[in-house]
Amino acid sequence: MFDRRSLLRTGSAATLGAIALTAVAGGTDLATAAANNPDLLGDPSQDPSEQYPFPKRLTHQERLHLKRFDELDFVVYSGQQWSRLGESHSDTIRVHWPDGHYTDGIDRHIEDLKAQFVWAPDTRISQHPIRIAKDNLTAVTGVSRGTFSRPMPDGQGGFIQPTGQKFAINMVTVGLWNKRGVMDEEFLFWDAQTFMQQIGVG
Repeated sequence: MFDRRSLLRTGSAATLGAIALTAVAGGTDLATAAANNPDLLGDPSQDPSEQYPFPKRLTHQERLHLKRFDELDFVVYSGQQWSRLGESHSDTIRVHWPDGHYTDGIDRHIEDLKAQFVWAPDTRISQHPIRIAKDNLTAVTGVSRGTFSRPMPDGQGGFIQPTGQKFAINMVTVGLWNKRGVMDEEFLFWDAQTFMQQIGVG
């Protein structure tokens, strides 16, 4: 038997697979396995105060990538310090969004990020429950929090009026880093349906 919570922090590429196999071997799904086993992580979005350590046995390069990603989410993104986005993103960054479309270039990405703060100016990320790094690849989970407090552009010239409801969405970012220590490609994942339900428009 292994310590699943410890495994999550080792940076092993097999970590998530090991957890999934344990659930399958026990004849249950991951949600049930987590509910029945205190060693598994619960829902990080429900506990904003919990902090999570870096995995062990990282190379210098892997640790640098993860530290830079922490700075990106906790300081640059949450503080809307857009002039610093080049510390973690290449000028030609390709960003893949949850709906399947992608954009090219840091300037376009900054505009997309700014748009999130128009209707939820208190948006922030302050937790990275799982950090995985292997060579030039990182996979990091986070919790995006905020409040739908201002009108949201609907993309057709109109606005969706704010509901005042708060959101706390679990998300994953996968990054491909180059030799200069910035990402050339970024993949963003979150559950859009849950997000829309939380802000009261889904």
